[in-house]
Amino acid sequence: MRAWMRPGLTLAMAGIVALAGCATLPPPPPVPEAVPSAGMRGRLARAALVEWDAWGRLTADGWPEALPVPAAPENYSRVLSYWDAVPEGPAVIRRHQDTHDALLAGLTEMLPEGAPPPALPSISLWAYPAWSAAFISSVMGRAGVPGFVFPPAAAHSIYIDALLSAAAGNPEGAAFRPHAPSEYAPRPGDMICADRSFSPLYHWQDRMAEMGEFRPMHCDVVVAAGGGLVQAVGGNVLDAVVLRRFPADSGGRALPPPPDKPPFFVVFENRLDEAP
Repeated sequence: MRAWMRPGLTLAMAGIVALAGCATLPPPPPVPEAVPSAGMRGRLARAALVEWDAWGRLTADGWPEALPVPAAPENYSRVLSYWDAVPEGPAVIRRHQDTHDALLAGLTEMLPEGAPPPALPSISLWAYPAWSAAFISSVMGRAGVPGFVFPPAAAHSIYIDALLSAAAGNPEGAAFRPHAPSEYAPRPGDMICADRSFSPLYHWQDRMAEMGEFRPMHCDVVVAAGGGLVQAVGGNVLDAVVLRRFPADSGGRALPPPPDKPPFFVVFENRLDEAP
């Protein structure tokens, strides 16, 4: 029987209490310019932080129901740039652009002559299709990760399957090595992934039996660790690029999310600086 099984309520609640009650939590990471960019780990973490900075450095503890401030509608163009990184992107971009232009044209017609241009539509209008996987794909490309190593995709399950297959075929040489979240402490440049399905997976090995099937998942790029936290940047988190601060145990391993939140089922160790 696998040692790592579905976490209980006690561990999840302990993580919440630790996050809420600790008075010495570290601050968010420094601005992107201060993050070392040497090596693929540093380049990937920095690429994610550049986008986080562009969205206003939105930061949240754990699994927020709302952001401290809403995302600026002006970031619409950045959402389009993420879609440009994946094969499905051109069709999505055309659809979004047509909707955007039609909305602005309709608002402009309603304004009196000489009035300033209308405000851009809410960023939440572009939340579908979900763009979190396109964000990860875009960040990977901007960091210089080759497409044959990390295949850009509009769904997390597609590139996760590719990374798992590569690791199964070459465990020692894999560019991204999968780990159970309870067994590995993430470092900047790694990815931490959760399963958002109604009946979620709790271990990456369970995915091997259903490769190719779609599952709603979500991955974030780890940008900082230590001090009882795993800090990670993801896209389409409450319609924005957000840095979330997840509670970690004394060894730096991410604690299980609360029972009503998507469980972490894999951490991908970034070995791009080591793999042959």
